[in-house]
Amino acid sequence: MNTHLGRAAAAVAACAATVSLAACGGADESDGTPGRSAKGETIKIGLLLPEDETARYEKFDKPLIEKEVRKFSRGKGEVLYANAKQDPAVQSAQVEAMIVKKVNVLIIDPVDSKAIAGSVKKAKDAGIPVVAYDRLAEGPIDAYTSFDNHDIGTIQGKALLEALGDKAKSGQIVMMNGSVTDPNARQFKQSAHSALDGEVNIGKEYDTADWKPENATANMTAAISALGKGRIAGVYSANDGLAGGIIAALKAAGVSPLPPVTGQDAELAAVQRIVTGEQLMTVYKPYAPEAAAAAELAVALAEGEKIDGIINQVVDSPTTKRVPSVLVPGIELNRRNIKTTVIQDEIYTVAEICTDRLKAACEEADLK
Repeated sequence: MNTHLGRAAAAVAACAATVSLAACGGADESDGTPGRSAKGETIKIGLLLPEDETARYEKFDKPLIEKEVRKFSRGKGEVLYANAKQDPAVQSAQVEAMIVKKVNVLIIDPVDSKAIAGSVKKAKDAGIPVVAYDRLAEGPIDAYTSFDNHDIGTIQGKALLEALGDKAKSGQIVMMNGSVTDPNARQFKQSAHSALDGEVNIGKEYDTADWKPENATANMTAAISALGKGRIAGVYSANDGLAGGIIAALKAAGVSPLPPVTGQDAELAAVQRIVTGEQLMTVYKPYAPEAAAAAELAVALAEGEKIDGIINQVVDSPTTKRVPSVLVPGIELNRRNIKTTVIQDEIYTVAEICTDRLKAACEEADLK
């Protein structure tokens, strides 16, 4: 586990260094192509995020991207922001509005990766480059940045297996995957299966509509009823919001002790559940390098610069081959490394994590 953490941390540092070094080159003057900004002009970047059920988008992604756009644009960048609140039709209307506002570039984290394809084409037809952020949008996108989603599912699956130990096949596993409209959820699911298949008995599996915790609660309640509360050995949860809903259902059913439950996103509530032992782990995704990559890609495209020196991979979407991409690895966060992940990176303070209710658990976890 520590070896993996070391590799992931080194890769994140390398990615962040790549972003910084690529920014050192001078900007070319605009060649007059629509959507591009001449050197010295204000750059307007449209930022469309998918929802606010998950804490990360409003708390981390938006302010980080705004900060990095200012940095890479040398203070010329202006971010025009909208959140679709999980509605694909609203997000399509937001793209139309950004086209009317004549933004230079769009950064889009799609609610529905397929449904957004037509809107991406409209933006491209209007001369506006599109950077897909966090989720791989379909349509003629120019660049993509996200985390290594296959790696994340593998981290989750292996952590669950390690927690189960020689009891891996003594009970049933419930798999609580994300929304079918999210291509990332599909990748998490595939890679988690690659780690778990043949090693555990999967009693029930669900795709959770809209990533909503209340839907995870309903699904978990049904799983408990079908399998029996004493026969659930562990739960694969695709993210922390779902983990919260799952744990609520387990508690309501009187399941004790709680089985190991995975997560993702390092939400504050999840970190607190890890401290108390209610949640096994989460995947910490350092948002700074992802946001920096999105901002640098967007500014470079707005100024007509090449992005070859920024990318570290190419990926294929169902509609577009060899999309220039920056992929960032995730890091397993558990009770042992809270200090060296979210606290060290100043995502949370000890005071934010260790409320009065958690005082004893925090002392036991050496969080002071």
